[in-house]
Formats: sequence, C-alpha cells, structure tokens
Amino acid sequence: MGTRIRKIIKYALSLVLAAVLLYFSFREVKWDEFVRGLRTCRWGFIVLSMAASILAFWLRGLRWREILLPIDGSIRKRTAFNAVNIGYIANFVFPRIGEFVRCGFITKNSAPETLPGNPEMQCAGDAAGQPGGPMPYKRKASYDKVLGTVVLERSWDMIVMFLFLFLMLLFKWSEFGGFFLEKMWRPIAHTVNFSIWWIVLGIIILVALAIWRIIALREKNAFFGKICGVFTGLVQGFASFFRMKRKLPFLIYTLLIWAMYWLMSASTMLALPGLDGLGPVDSLFLMIAGSVGWLVPVPGGFGSFHYIVSLALSVIYGIPFEQGIIFATLSHESQAITMALCGGASYLYETLHPDTDGRP
Repeated sequence: MGTRIRKIIKYALSLVLAAVLLYFSFREVKWDEFVRGLRTCRWGFIVLSMAASILAFWLRGLRWREILLPIDGSIRKRTAFNAVNIGYIANFVFPRIGEFVRCGFITKNSAPETLPGNPEMQCAGDAAGQPGGPMPYKRKASYDKVLGTVVLERSWDMIVMFLFLFLMLLFKWSEFGGFFLEKMWRPIAHTVNFSIWWIVLGIIILVALAIWRIIALREKNAFFGKICGVFTGLVQGFASFFRMKRKLPFLIYTLLIWAMYWLMSASTMLALPGLDGLGPVDSLFLMIAGSVGWLVPVPGGFGSFHYIVSLALSVIYGIPFEQGIIFATLSHESQAITMALCGGASYLYETLHPDTDGRP
C-alpha cells in the first residue's frame, strides 16, 4: 500500500472518529434547551477566554523561540508567533500535521549558513570555466533541528500536564479518589470476591508485562514503536532542559502558558450560571480533560473534546449532560474561532510582508 493511500485512509478514519464522537456527544441534546442555555451565557467571560487564548499563542511563540535561538539567533518573535498560529489552523485540515507545518515555516524563514556575496557560495562550475551561480542555501535552522525543538516543547507540556493532574488528585482526592474507589474499585472487588490489594498487585504485574512486551517488540510493531517514542521523547525533553542556556525564561513561559489555559477554562466555567458552584481546582480538572480531548487524533479536536469534557462533568460532578455539552461547545468553538482568526491573520501577514533582509 502506497504512502499516499495510507494517508488518505488515516485521514478518513480520523474524520469518521470525529463524526462518531460528535454523534454520541449531541445525540440526546434537546436543542431548545441547548439554545436556551446559550442565551443565559455571560459572553464577556467568553471574550476573556479568547483573549487568554491569544496570549497563550504569543507566549508559546516566545517559549519556542528560546529553544530556537541557539540554532538561529535571527529568528524573530513575530516569526515564531506566526508559525505557531499557522500550525494550529493546519491541524484543522489533518490532525498533528501542524507541528510539521510550523517547522517548515521556521526553516523557510531561517537565515542562510553563509551570507550572499561570499565567494564560497559560488558553484564549482566557475573553476571549470562554466557559467556558475550561487550555491543552494543551507539554512541555520534546518528542518530536523527545528523538529527536535518541537519534541522538546511538547514533552514539557506533557510533563506539566501530568504535574497538574497529580496536584489535582492531591487536593481533590476526597472527590476524585472517592469516586474512583466507590464506583470502580469496590464493585470490581465484590464481583470477583478478591481484596482490592490483590487486584492492585495483579494490575501492576499485567502493566509490567505489557511494558516489557512493548519494549521488546518496538522495532517490529509500528504502534509499539510510537508508544516507546512518546516516552523516549518525554525523557529526552526533560534531559534537554538541563542543557538549555536560558532555563528560567523557558520555565516562566511554560507556567504562564498553562496559567492562560487555566484562565480559559475558568472563564468559560464562569460564563455559565449552571456551573457557578465549581471552583478553581475544578477548572483545572476541566483544563486537563480538555487537553486530553485535543490530543485525540481527529481534525481540530472536533467530537473528542466535546465528548470527553461533557462526560467528565457528568460522571465526576453529576452535572446534566446537556449542561456539559454547552460548556464543551463554548470552550471548543471559542478556541477554534480564535485559532482560525489568528492563523488566518498570520498567514495573510506573512504573505503580504515577506522577509526583505536578503534571505531567499
């Protein structure tokens, strides 16, 4: 099977998955109640959420530039910001392709290794008496180097997400831990007539065996190879941080980015009167649930975000699914609109204002 056919099949499957998740998210929605819920929305908080989203995009560009500067010191803040925005709208076309698109954008706008006019840039044909010309440019920020910076950036986002998940469980164990034990562990224990600790031991053994098999078959099985690649990337990203020259700005930008993500979740939560009883830690939980929704390989997070967030509100907090789907819709669509506007503006700007500093 050719590469093009595989890509078409993969894209078709992602569209089908998005459609299925959207169907399960909205199949029981009473549209008159849905519209009534939107009318009660405090739209000022949605505007605040969208503003926080734009600031998060800018901060992400600044953080990425910190990693890119050792490779090419001429990378502008504007260029990194526009690359992030263009990558976001590319994800609406094909899931995860935005990471590669923004890498190509940075490479295209990177400075050449040798400046024009240097004799070393002339073709070897000149020495043979043949018409010569400038050698093809070699960019300082080559594609493979830029792709490595994205792996580092994404790995730290995963680390921070796991850290927030740990903190959420720590401060909300009475709710989440109680739900976990009462609704899942104890029913399983009573069903199989085993102690919970025997079940825990059995799961640990099964997980250990699964990890061993995945590592052993990572070179023969593409799926297992991707799983190992994710965890390898996390370890490498964490290790690369200690070799970074400007650690403090990177950490500050990372914390500010996730603070904006939290503000987006909290603002949307405050926009709906039915969610007034939830607090800051609850918005942190919804932020994490939403982040998982965006990670599912469907175009633009459509369907997966709506289903995961509304299900989390229903299962954990007992909030009616209809109210949860309103929250999920407002959260996703406000961010999707912001991505489309910022991505379109960045693409238009770069089209109308190409570099004029001598770069090809």
